[in-house]
Amino acid sequence: MLFLTLPTKGARHDDCVEHVRAMDPMEQARHRMVDEQLARRDIQDARVLDAMRRVPRHAFVPAGREHEAYLDRPLPIAEGQTISQPYIVALTAQALRIGPDARLLEIGAGSGYAAAVLAEIAREVVTVERHPLLAAEAAARLASLRYGNIRVVTGDGTRGYPERAPYEAIAVTASGPRVPKALLDQLAPGGRMVIPVGPDEHQQELVLVTRGPEDGRFSEKRLGAVRFVPLVGEDGWACADGG
Repeated sequence: MLFLTLPTKGARHDDCVEHVRAMDPMEQARHRMVDEQLARRDIQDARVLDAMRRVPRHAFVPAGREHEAYLDRPLPIAEGQTISQPYIVALTAQALRIGPDARLLEIGAGSGYAAAVLAEIAREVVTVERHPLLAAEAAARLASLRYGNIRVVTGDGTRGYPERAPYEAIAVTASGPRVPKALLDQLAPGGRMVIPVGPDEHQQELVLVTRGPEDGRFSEKRLGAVRFVPLVGEDGWACADGG
């Protein structure tokens, strides 16, 4: 299978978004979103909350919808996809328990927003997007924000990205009928994966998959009901309507 890699440029992102924040007129709204919609619920991981405060979500939403960027809801983007609800992004990041040296795989780059949040915590993020247009736009957007620790790849997300495996954490942003075997194979011992799974768009659960550090066995924990776009690919749905 052919993968098209669209790497971003620049240094690791630890301090390089400060120039954006200094001129960000929506910073107050972003902090209010984190304080009222995340911290007052069950998001308690300080690194996750800090990452959500740092990433300018309004830079990832479609033009003309910036005023909706800090509402706690998904928003439509091109190719019939969505930018995820901030709470779900934060919940996923918290459940993954990402270490600072972790290599993380994301399935479904979309606008690039969730990858940016994850890259604030992890050492390296590889994000796979099946739509070439979205992949190119996400790579350009992330490069403009100087995220040098994110690699955007075009391909079938259900097959993962074995070139950089194993991954200490995997985040899947589309719902499939099952957990793809390739993603299980690419999860490192002791690693954690968060993925929505369900038979259709009306019956989905966010699932935490953990791989045992010694025996490599997989265990699952349900995190709650969700609704995501379909995970389309060889080991997912055959078409975008989940059929």
